[in-house]
Amino acid sequence: MSGIDPAALQELRVVEAELNERWPETKIEPSLDRIRALTELLAEPQRGYPVVHVAGTNGKSSTTRMTDALLTRLGLRTGRYTSPHLQLATERIGVDGAPISPEGYVDAYRDVAPFVSMVDSRGDVPMSKFEVLTGMAFAAFADAPVEAAIVEVGLGGTWDATNVADATIAVVCPVALDHAEYLGDDLASIAAEKAGIIKPGSIAIVAAQQAEAQRPILERAAEVDATVAREGHEFGVLSRTVAVGGQVLSLQGLGGVYDEIFLPLHGEHQARNAAVALASVEAFFGAGAERKLDVEAVREGFAAVVSPGRLERVRSAPAVLVDAAHNPHGARALADALSSEFSFRRLVAVVGVLGDKDARGILAELEPVVEEVVLTRTSSPRALDPDELAGIARDLFGPDRIVVEPRLDDAVETAIQLAEETEDPGGSVSGGGVVITGSVVTAGEGRALFGKEPA
Repeated sequence: MSGIDPAALQELRVVEAELNERWPETKIEPSLDRIRALTELLAEPQRGYPVVHVAGTNGKSSTTRMTDALLTRLGLRTGRYTSPHLQLATERIGVDGAPISPEGYVDAYRDVAPFVSMVDSRGDVPMSKFEVLTGMAFAAFADAPVEAAIVEVGLGGTWDATNVADATIAVVCPVALDHAEYLGDDLASIAAEKAGIIKPGSIAIVAAQQAEAQRPILERAAEVDATVAREGHEFGVLSRTVAVGGQVLSLQGLGGVYDEIFLPLHGEHQARNAAVALASVEAFFGAGAERKLDVEAVREGFAAVVSPGRLERVRSAPAVLVDAAHNPHGARALADALSSEFSFRRLVAVVGVLGDKDARGILAELEPVVEEVVLTRTSSPRALDPDELAGIARDLFGPDRIVVEPRLDDAVETAIQLAEETEDPGGSVSGGGVVITGSVVTAGEGRALFGKEPA
């Protein structure tokens, strides 16, 4: 990767190999004891700055990045913690709106490693990879030092390692069915788990939810006496217009209307994420009915937002987009954006799904908006075999609309060829397009194929 010292990159790989010997992020043992023990040994770094804590099923990373961009533009030095990464582990820990350097990542690991060993020696279950990463992030933010940290939940909420932080602002993005093996198989159970980030005296910013999910979130807020602001009531999207490279929004914030907001991201779901992020930042600064944030600063903050792998264009003619949708709810948002904001004469999807995800649900959401689907796999050991994926797709698409290419690079090349067969004699609409999706790993490896740097 350009601009990164090869020796530093190699050291980063060594650290990642050590971390990968631990429990993966898909395996949890519900307890905050280990991460609490680590943060106590580190002198409670997560208490050295106010935290905006972001939970939910979809939209967490984009909302986290928007919140980061706004806080940065409004003058704060920020820390940002997101997961999983698309291409390089350094993406997970950001300071001043940019990923930590490989050297900084390695230093953060080496700094906490002796204390991690102490925690491991005390119990039967060693710390998981995610728990160690969370400790690294909190420590790196304290060392910077940052004036605010925007922290994305890894999985769930109550028992997530990030929940050792007591958030000033607790954000709950839309809740949908995902990770049922850990969080439960009904919306109420999942929402209750995610609502565990709402702490006594905090302000809860709640995205629009299905009624079954809304109830336990509001019950948790009432239980801990948190102040609540809800999308569609105290804040929301007033209007949105598709624009070149994104959309122009008018947002109702807690302190008033913010108009002429250019957001360089596609889709109604991103407009709604923007409204959530704005309300979070307003609440952070104490804005409300009596005062609002500087509108020009808000415009500049949103205009600077980057959310890699979220309907991101990586090539033109034919257009190639990558999107990290990895569950049916995310795939539905992707399909809606593709149909409402693009006018492809022929759209081909390259899909690689992880084995523990709802592949049928993802494909069913994409089927109405794509002509053909090229089924593939990524380098992840959790990747679903493309032939098995084809068996699922055949029921939805029929045999004539599916192609199997086991290698992602071959799958993308095949999809581009299929898209280029499109002719547009009138020139009134776009020609062919390709979307690479199905998992975060698929989006990340798709970005890398087109030379995109980690961001």
